[in-house]
Amino acid sequence: MTEKNGKIGLLTLSALVISSSIGSGVFGIMSDLARAAAPGPVLITWFIVGLGVMMLALSLNNLLLKEPELEGIFSYPKKGFGPFMGFISGWGYWLSAWLGSVAFATFLMSTIGYFFPILRSERNLPLILIASIFSWGLTYLVNRGIEGAAIINTIVTVCKLIPLFVFIVFGIILFKGGMFTHAFWNNMNNNFVGGDVIGQVKNCMMVMMWVFVGIEGASILSARAEKKSDAGKATILGLISLLVIYILASVLPYGYLTQEQLATIKQPAMLYIFEKMVGTWGGYFIGIGLIVSILGAWLSWTMLPAETMLLMAKQKLLPEYFGKINDKKAPTFALILTAGLIQIFLFTLFFTTKAYNFAYSLCTAAVIVCYILVAAYQIKYSWTHIHEKGNQQQLVIGVLALLFEVTGILMAGLSYLLLCFIAYIPGIYFYGQARKNNGHEYFLSKGELIVTVFITIGALIGMGLVIMGKIIV
Repeated sequence: MTEKNGKIGLLTLSALVISSSIGSGVFGIMSDLARAAAPGPVLITWFIVGLGVMMLALSLNNLLLKEPELEGIFSYPKKGFGPFMGFISGWGYWLSAWLGSVAFATFLMSTIGYFFPILRSERNLPLILIASIFSWGLTYLVNRGIEGAAIINTIVTVCKLIPLFVFIVFGIILFKGGMFTHAFWNNMNNNFVGGDVIGQVKNCMMVMMWVFVGIEGASILSARAEKKSDAGKATILGLISLLVIYILASVLPYGYLTQEQLATIKQPAMLYIFEKMVGTWGGYFIGIGLIVSILGAWLSWTMLPAETMLLMAKQKLLPEYFGKINDKKAPTFALILTAGLIQIFLFTLFFTTKAYNFAYSLCTAAVIVCYILVAAYQIKYSWTHIHEKGNQQQLVIGVLALLFEVTGILMAGLSYLLLCFIAYIPGIYFYGQARKNNGHEYFLSKGELIVTVFITIGALIGMGLVIMGKIIV
């Protein structure tokens, strides 16, 4: 059950969830986590993040079943809290998606640099041009039809899971229990120290939350699913698969190399770790798989932001021209606009020192806004229908999802969220334009103006943090 009458089936949707999340993050997470924490705190953080993301997935599943007429992740805050909150969610999701594509581009360039050492610099014009060609090529592919691109994505998902599986198998074979437990809590006595462990958990949060961005992919394309229920099932199946892969891929290397060795490995970390495990062929094997993986995720993330803009225009949150479609039913304007912004950001790589980390941190911060609003609507819906069967449990799930997302952004990404607010300002203009086009007397309502003022203040604070060097770009 993959595609029927132009609709996307359960298998394809599940592949989309997995592929949207498995992009570059899992291939670099080993060194990112090693710089942040010892294996013990890493396992604790996986439990916290896994539980939190599961609560989000269950919330999405519940809302998809309870509110099957709603389309797109932003439609829940729109119904629950008004059109402006719907816009905030949708614009944040669109922003997150194309920033994620920039992260993929930078990681792709690092991987190509492995094969061609002369190109091993992030500030390399030939690599930026190669990334640009890939970006516009994927845009062209999606512009030829969303459903066709989804089928290609399913095939790509299978191909990129093979090197991950091989890496995990060798990680298990070469695993040394003594090395894994030697500095389990990362202190001199190898004892559990609460304050130290909490600090390490905090350091892991943004990295781990980044690798789950895309878990909502099935819900974004739910309107194109054969059955609405398939979108919810695909989200749960995708999450379980991802948790198993992520935990094994990130934790097993602690049993082969020390934390200090892992922390100093260049990106893509999995590539260089596997090279140490099996020799030169391992680097090439993972490198090829990584290129396929990135292109698959990039394909997914080319589809999702365009689909979001299309749905937002349909629901009058953006002007009509954002939702114009071609004869293949693809939103051409939205695709070209998104690709153009990615192109601009790619050329800024000449001036950045931590391009990949900066891009994925912004991406994660932006999407958490959407997740917070979904969890808030899950709470509101469950409370409103509290006497209906199962809604008491759903209320608890919504509360846990909200607590997790709010805690995550406060612990690891508040400064990046403030920086994201800069990109909301032009978006609010387009929202106001849509309001006027749809007969509203005022560009923004009084309440919307107040929220806009707070967003503007946050944007100014974010710019100040960059100027002061508190945010490294």
